[in-house]
Amino acid sequence: MRAPDSAAGAGLASTRRALLFGNFVIGAGLQVVAGTLQDLSRSLDVSVATAGQLISIAAVVVCVAAPLAAWLGRGRDMRRLLTGALLWYGIGHAVCAAATAYLPLVGARALSMLAAALFTPQAAAAIAVMSPPQERAAAIAFIFIGWSASAVIGAPISSYVGEVLGWRHAFSLVAGLALLAAAVLWRSMPSGVKTPPVSAAAWKAALRQPALMAVVLVTALQGAGQFTVLSYFLPFCKQVLHATAAQVSLAYLWFGALGVTGNVLLVRLVGRVGPGRSVNVVLCAIATSLACWPLATSMPALLALVVPWGLACFASNSAQQARLGHLAPQLTPALMAMNTSAIYLGQAIGAAGGGALLASQGMPALSWAGLGWTLLALATSAWAAWRLQEPRPGTAVAGIPPAAGR
Repeated sequence: MRAPDSAAGAGLASTRRALLFGNFVIGAGLQVVAGTLQDLSRSLDVSVATAGQLISIAAVVVCVAAPLAAWLGRGRDMRRLLTGALLWYGIGHAVCAAATAYLPLVGARALSMLAAALFTPQAAAAIAVMSPPQERAAAIAFIFIGWSASAVIGAPISSYVGEVLGWRHAFSLVAGLALLAAAVLWRSMPSGVKTPPVSAAAWKAALRQPALMAVVLVTALQGAGQFTVLSYFLPFCKQVLHATAAQVSLAYLWFGALGVTGNVLLVRLVGRVGPGRSVNVVLCAIATSLACWPLATSMPALLALVVPWGLACFASNSAQQARLGHLAPQLTPALMAMNTSAIYLGQAIGAAGGGALLASQGMPALSWAGLGWTLLALATSAWAAWRLQEPRPGTAVAGIPPAAGR
């Protein structure tokens, strides 16, 4: 369905910025556990590995709920749906902040993540519908700049607030931002925007393309690689490098600033070489940092070696979303739902696997496991690109390329 005329021009730009802000809030909520892991562990009297499972639990919920959320979104007004999701997110994080024990926090965290399952794919599907075909991939990549911006602002602030004021204040901050984002989106997005219905035929059409499913698998594999290490970044800085709260916040700020830079550069890269090749570039960058991770023996060394990873971290998901939207725009709602599930599946595998490795083999094992996942993602991405013969940027894609490809 075509977006209303009022969404054109300045209205479309305003909607893009509002969706970017919404993704910023979603990203801030996702990272708040990692940024407050030490205080969570102390306050709730659980181990760091156990507290880290809050990341895995939330990821599993979103992974399972994203396809259901795509079904819920069919034929609905995106303005109402996405605003409602942000309101739910804000209320959920307020409830989390009030939790007095680990198990109640688990339940509240899981319920609040239902909003992330809805917002992330439906925002991408909505902006794909609203944008001209030649701008679709860049538009999807643009709204995901919010994810990297959350690392620049959300992760350092939540880490610092968690260390100085406590984790409850960090969760409360996310709650307030979510309510603000809901108000901004309601004001900016036109009513009447609807995404194509996700029919059973659409799901079957996507699932019958092995190479297209391989693209979705790349998201899960690279997420597993990144979150094997990222989930325990704070304990690594504190326990191995003996960093202060200010130094950890600086590390998060540096990593996030690189992420924003990388996502901005990605929008240009996608326009020049296409989403598929862009994915392979960012995966190589992540693998480079993980391979050099044993050299992180001081905070200055850590800040230097994370440069390639920081530039690629959030750009990887943005590139994958743009890639799927470009390959099969008519299947965007189904593919974005699958890809969102893959994002959180990767996070769950990475956080859970990293926790198990941390408990059994210690910190040094994490980077090697993360590197293995990332190299597997790169190989899968290259195979999918070869099979699909991915189109060059600027090409309007009417449907999925032939399954045989080659």
